[in-house]
Amino acid sequence: RAPLRLSDGPHRCAGRVELFYRGTWGTVCDGRWDLGDAAVTCRQAACGPPLALPARGRFPGGLGPVWLGDVNCTGSEAALSHCPSSPWGESGCHH
Repeated sequence: RAPLRLSDGPHRCAGRVELFYRGTWGTVCDGRWDLGDAAVTCRQAACGPPLALPARGRFPGGLGPVWLGDVNCTGSEAALSHCPSSPWGESGCHH
């Protein structure tokens, strides 16, 4: 289970999704982001259910690696890192 945080948002429960993996914070590509992905993210961040699904690229791109892409959560997973996705560090996305 990779630690998760939301960065550069207006409060702690909104922002760019970041995961801590191999000692480094990195981002998650939002190309196919949906409510299932948001539900898992919000639950892992202890923020309750998602209230909105912001438009792609609403938050700044961030720094460091893009850890995950093609995330496809059903909404029932315990952590974002448990959802099907591209292999770590092989998302094909960049900042």
